[in-house]
Amino acid sequence: MKPDLLEVAARLAARAEAFAVCTVVRREPPSSARVGDTALVTRDGDVFGWAGGGCTRSTLLREALRAIADGEPRLLSLSPDPDLVQRTGVVALPMTCKSGGTVELYVEPVLPVPRMVIFGRTPAARAAARIADAMGYRTEVIDPEADAGEFPPATRVQARFEPGSEEGEAHVLVATMDERDLEAIEAALRLRPAYLGVIASRKRFGELRDALVARGVGRDALDAIVAPAGMDIGARSPEEIALSVIAQIVERRRHRTAVQAATRARRESATVHEAIDPVCGMTVAVSGARHVAEVEGQTLYFCCAGCRTSFLADPARYRARSTPATPTSGMVAVSRSRGG
Repeated sequence: MKPDLLEVAARLAARAEAFAVCTVVRREPPSSARVGDTALVTRDGDVFGWAGGGCTRSTLLREALRAIADGEPRLLSLSPDPDLVQRTGVVALPMTCKSGGTVELYVEPVLPVPRMVIFGRTPAARAAARIADAMGYRTEVIDPEADAGEFPPATRVQARFEPGSEEGEAHVLVATMDERDLEAIEAALRLRPAYLGVIASRKRFGELRDALVARGVGRDALDAIVAPAGMDIGARSPEEIALSVIAQIVERRRHRTAVQAATRARRESATVHEAIDPVCGMTVAVSGARHVAEVEGQTLYFCCAGCRTSFLADPARYRARSTPATPTSGMVAVSRSRGG
């Protein structure tokens, strides 16, 4: 990967933004792509770098966004006759540009490292930090008496919650188990956590809840807190309690991802998000499309500048291919809304 792309990747990773790395791993001429050509695609559809011309860009963008969404890498083969591609694990797609050729791309999603924030320096807090680190989480600890020596796996140890700690989705455990519980929960809520668990008995948390309501904390925010934190596995030791908490976080993360995927699939099935290039017949992702033409109040999408030029030079020749199809097919020739 070229140094400028490495810098882009580093910036995206530092901002906890998901992206995909798309690399040309094989080609057959004629093709403008070369083995090793690499592009980065962001969740917003921005493309940095080069992994082939207009004939591959639309497919690359569409498949990269799908990889980011489901977190799964894929090997793509774009060829004039995809039916002949019989290899297991390869997604065969048409290369319909007139130049022909074959390009194979490896698309790998790079997702933000999950973030674990722990309030407290209790034995359960230390055990949770060790387990979260083993699970690949970026672990942060907040406690006025904690030091880095107590939490060797932690990425960051702070005496108190600092403004600016809000970056990235957080899974938070309050394991203070003392008079700092109230302050820790209030600080944890400012992180807008995906998960907030408090190690406390139901009776103790009931007292904390009343005190937080008196301090003006909203009931909806309090209702989202898990207390006692962790799955019911009969945990007794600090290590078992920490294990039950991390297991609950994993369970909820996976469930939320599945729900989001199902919601996204329903939206996509009802939304016009792809189009057929009326010149070459290639599928074009509407989001981020660069080659577009407005013709008689309709928006047409093209895989490259050459197809757009050919269409505009003789629209009547390609009109038969620009008849709208139903959105539920996932493929349309014409969309009346640029944004899909």
